[in-house]
Amino acid sequence: RLMPELPKFDDEDLKSYGDEEEEFALSPPAALMSILAAQELLLENILECIPVGEFAVIQPLSDEFCLVLGYLLTWKLTLAFFKAASSQLRVLYSQYLRRTKSLNKLLYHLFRLMPENPIFSGPTSEVPNKDTKTFFTEELHLDVK
Repeated sequence: RLMPELPKFDDEDLKSYGDEEEEFALSPPAALMSILAAQELLLENILECIPVGEFAVIQPLSDEFCLVLGYLLTWKLTLAFFKAASSQLRVLYSQYLRRTKSLNKLLYHLFRLMPENPIFSGPTSEVPNKDTKTFFTEELHLDVK
């Protein structure tokens, strides 16, 4: 709930960035970025031996699972923050992500975490002959119980 409210504080300081000739970058919330940087290092250690194109098998409820879930949820917060920002702020934030290579790291991690066969194994009451459900066709509910 808080993430969409944060960009308006940077809107006030936006005028000071427009006058300079050199290209500026503005960091999304520092606390969020420090957590993301720490999680990127941990994921690099977990996924270092898996090349892009192959996929890692992460066991549910393991330590690795919790780290990966935390990393992806941190990105979800970051994207909620971006969505609420004005287009001018998005440019500055994206420059920051480009300089830190965070977006590149996210894509590398996603391509190593994405399952080879994304079939959705959730509860179904359909006949097996119907279209196969995948993680891309079904909405996932991430409710914490």
